[in-house]
Order: sequence, then structure tokens, then C-alpha cells
Amino acid sequence: MASNYGNVEFGAFLAPWHKAETDANYAIHSDLELVEHMDRLGFAEFWIGEHHSGGVEIVSSPEVFLAAASQRTSRIKLGLGVVSLPYHHPFMVAERLVLLDHLSRGRVVFGAGPGQLVDDANILGIDPVQSRKKMEDAFDVIHRLLNGETVTKQTDWFTCNDAYLHVTPYSTIDKAVTATVSPTGPKLAGKYGAGILSLAATNPDAIGLLADHWQIAEQLAAENGQVVDRRNWRLTGIMHVAETEEQAREDVRHGLLYLLNYLSEVTPGFPKFPDVDSLIDGITSSGLAVIGTPEMAIAQIERLQDASGGFGKFLVLHGEWARPAAGLKSFELIAEKVAPVFNGTAASRRRGYDQTVNSNRAGAAATEAGQAEARQRFDAERSVVAN
Repeated sequence: MASNYGNVEFGAFLAPWHKAETDANYAIHSDLELVEHMDRLGFAEFWIGEHHSGGVEIVSSPEVFLAAASQRTSRIKLGLGVVSLPYHHPFMVAERLVLLDHLSRGRVVFGAGPGQLVDDANILGIDPVQSRKKMEDAFDVIHRLLNGETVTKQTDWFTCNDAYLHVTPYSTIDKAVTATVSPTGPKLAGKYGAGILSLAATNPDAIGLLADHWQIAEQLAAENGQVVDRRNWRLTGIMHVAETEEQAREDVRHGLLYLLNYLSEVTPGFPKFPDVDSLIDGITSSGLAVIGTPEMAIAQIERLQDASGGFGKFLVLHGEWARPAAGLKSFELIAEKVAPVFNGTAASRRRGYDQTVNSNRAGAAATEAGQAEARQRFDAERSVVAN
């Protein structure tokens, strides 16, 4: 089996979501262990978000978390998923990006969003209705600063006076903008040539918008002299796999109902369920999530490819659905059995295997003939010596 849409790389996206009863220190270090594990397994990216309330999404500074992760890993890209731009002066965001780019030696990906939790906005005195406009204001400044410009700009919530980065970035920092239902993310991605981070890709109400979002991005890119690349389009979705569907369902009894019922209070498209079995049935039958086997995960990626027309990266929306050991095992199975179907390695290996096993033992026969010839030659040589 091979993808018809080009290669897909795999990663993870964490808010992170943890049960409020789970010790915060234990949870944070479990997430650090996960990024180390994924680095060893060869995953492409690891993303972590920013939140300040709710008790479940417990990382307040993804930059600090990824700075620690950068010292524990060697190759995996580290995504800020995302920096809530209305909460920060854009110059300070750009400065922190540059530092993280140096600490990671070029592995940082800048993800930008408007902020999700209403309580976060209330704490800071921000009208959440205005958050997307504020995100656009800030993203423009950050983009220009990272490109080496000197920026003077005044808005109703920040001022930049001859602002420039006195430390230049280590690399050209990749950028991605969140997209759910509104056109804000695709619009910014096209305008600035950034990637799209589709956080609602598997939502039954939003999957039909995927192709439209890409069309918006391409149109805005053309209008602004930019180029957008499907390889930088990241789709996300909940995915927990085990050797059997029964085992996967058993694994997620630990925290799936708890956390998704929390998310239903803050995220459009997450329905509330009375028990874990009806929850699993509902989210798997609707296509919102995969709780099952690697084969079910493969079918989900193929469905998303068909709906979108092709994308470059799939990020597993990961939370404390299961205990940490089961979560690590899920990523092992994705690396072993799902990713090879889409990253271009499975087809060539299958070709080599099929060619060998369908050769009617041609290889064994050739080896056997060579061995017989060597024996005959040896016997002939010894006969000459003996005479």
C-alpha cells in the first residue's frame, strides 16, 4: 500500500491535556519523556501549547518547555503549538523565538494562534472576540522582525519603535498558523507564506473545510507574492493505537472521558458523552478519533488525504487518555506500522521482499551452484598438489 498524495511525516501535538488529579510535576516530566521517546523513534515533530487556566492544559510557556526538550533530544523538530499572540508583546515573542532557535540549533517551529480558553483572556483583560484581530497584528510584526526588518508600528494594544532583533536567528524559522473553522489561519498562512496547522482536521463539522482552507491559502499567497507548500500543512487528530482494538479501548478508560468532556466545554465540535464506551463509539464512528489498531489509523490518514487533497504532516493529538506506558506504546506502533505506509519506505521494502520470495528460490539456487563450483575447484586443486 502506498500513498497517492506524497509522503506524510508524523509527530505529536500536546496542549498538554492531563487529568487535574495527576500531579503536575509528574505530568510535565512524563511529557518530556515522551518527546525523548519520539526523538528516538524517528518522529518528525513534537508540539506543545500555552494555557493559563482550567487545570488540565498545564504548560504556561511552551518556549521554556521546548528549551528543556531541546537539551534532551537531537533531531526532532520542536513546535510552539501555539503561542497565544494576543497575550504577548510581539517583539518579546520574536526575541524568545530567536533564543529557542539557538538553543535547539534550528529545530524550532513557530506556531501562532489567538488563544483558546476564555478564562485565559479574562485573566488578562482581553476581549476574546478581538483575539483573532490581535493575532494578525502581532504575527505581522513577528514575521517582519524575523526577516531582519526594523519595525515601527502602533496599535491599540502595543507599540514598536524602531524595533529590530539585535541577535539574528540561528536558522530560517518555520512558521505555521492555526486553522479550525474560521478563514483567519489560511488567510495569514497565504499572506506570509507560512504553514497551516489544522487543529480541527478530523472534526466532522470541519473536515469538509480542509480543501477550502487550502484554496484560501493558495489564493492569498498568489495575491501577496508568496508560495505555500502542502508539505508544510499539518493536520491533527486524536489517535491511540494498540495491538488490538479491545486493548486500545481498555487503555483509554484511564482518562479519555474525563478529558474530552472537559474539552467539550471549551472546543466547538467536541460533544459530551455520559460514559466511556458511548464516547469511544461516537468519536470513532464519526471519524473524530481513532481508538483502535494501526490498520484503523492507516484508514484515517487515507480519509484525510482524500478530504484535503494531500498534506505533509500528521500530528497525533495526544493527552493523558491512557497511562504513560500505554501512550509510549501507541507511538511505537505508529512508528512501526503506520508511518512506513505514508513516508515512502514501505513500498520499496515490499518490492524487495516480493521479488525475493517470488523468485522460485533463484537466490538459493545460485548460492548452491556457487558453493558446488567452489568445492569442485578445491578438489581439483588438491588433486594437483597430491600428484
